[in-house]
Amino acid sequence: MSGLDDAAIYLLTGIQAAGKSTVAQALAERLPRSAHVRGDVFRRFVVGGREEMTPDPSPEALAQLRLRHRLAAQAADAYAAAGFTAVLQDVVLGEMLPYLIEQIHTDPLYVVVLAPRPDVVERREAGRDKKAYGTFTVADLDTGLRGGTARIGLWLDTSDLTVAETADEILARAEPVRSTRDCSRD
Repeated sequence: MSGLDDAAIYLLTGIQAAGKSTVAQALAERLPRSAHVRGDVFRRFVVGGREEMTPDPSPEALAQLRLRHRLAAQAADAYAAAGFTAVLQDVVLGEMLPYLIEQIHTDPLYVVVLAPRPDVVERREAGRDKKAYGTFTVADLDTGLRGGTARIGLWLDTSDLTVAETADEILARAEPVRSTRDCSRD
């Protein structure tokens, strides 16, 4: 199968309205054989009994979050096994980042954290049709990202970068991450 040797996974994370979906799509469009895997669809698949994440999540909400991340990892791995580079994007913060990395079996794996300034995220959120913030504030999630998430992979302050410039930076600077034991650190 053509492209199997080139298959990889790019995991893009950041807080809501950080630009993950837009950047992931732009990155996937630059790659010759690619798939854009949106982790949030796995949350939306749950119809009855869905527990949303809150600042103080229930055990069931955490179990559903881990399920969402496992399913997203499996989908990304399946695309990579078929010779596609999968660009997986989702909000993956705190202890969930090492957890999701461990669920992904494809090598190479690139981890990219989009970390624009909170004021930029607030402006982006105000200009969007969909509203991501309800239970959480931008400040809540930004604090969780910067204070509670391991510095794994490439962290980019995208506050002053266009989508195209962000994709350029990812392709030029991202280094493979093999596991949480030997991750690249900024």
